[in-house]
Amino acid sequence: MMTSLPPRLAVFDMDGTLIDSLPDLAACANRLLAHYGLPSIATEQVRPMIGDGVAMLVSRLLVHAGSAATGIDAAEATRRYMADYTPHSTDLSRPFPGTIGMLEDLRATGWQMAVCTNKPVAAARHILQVLDLEKWFVAVGGGDSFSVRKPDPRHLLGTIEMAHGSPTRAIMTGDHHNDMATAIGAHVPAIFARWGYGRPEMEAGATVGADSISEIPHLAAELVPA
Repeated sequence: MMTSLPPRLAVFDMDGTLIDSLPDLAACANRLLAHYGLPSIATEQVRPMIGDGVAMLVSRLLVHAGSAATGIDAAEATRRYMADYTPHSTDLSRPFPGTIGMLEDLRATGWQMAVCTNKPVAAARHILQVLDLEKWFVAVGGGDSFSVRKPDPRHLLGTIEMAHGSPTRAIMTGDHHNDMATAIGAHVPAIFARWGYGRPEMEAGATVGADSISEIPHLAAELVPA
């Protein structure tokens, strides 16, 4: 008797992979800095600070501010950032061009999709809902969904389990070394999103790199044939 294989599952990072969220992250960063009387920061300076979660982003903002930020409680600043960011997280953020077409192509060929992000899951779901993307994903594994998060492979494995998938039938796409590391640790093929926020050296360890989001359906089919 033949047993059916689990559906193929395409897992995506969020910021810098599916969604261009840099404008809102930078705007919130500048409102936080202004609250503490610190100088503003350019959007392009915020770009490399993204990918390790909100607490690390805020910590990097305070380090960037230098001695003027000495004495600021990082935990309080992180709470303040999140309280401001959540209601403004979709003011300027948009899916990268080609995202919807890519998701349509994957679904048409039998793939299911999930999100694995270090962003808190409530914020991630809010953004996906407002941008009309939530309907595409069978699971969302946020930075607080498990006891670990990327680059720990258990974050990706937990997301795959939430989606009722199998690591042997899954791929991971992301723009950060955390995405590559979690995929390597989980023994899941990794596609590096060159259009995102990650530096070129973060592609190290990727199974393959993609210059455009429109390449994902073709690459996915090569990595996990039907």
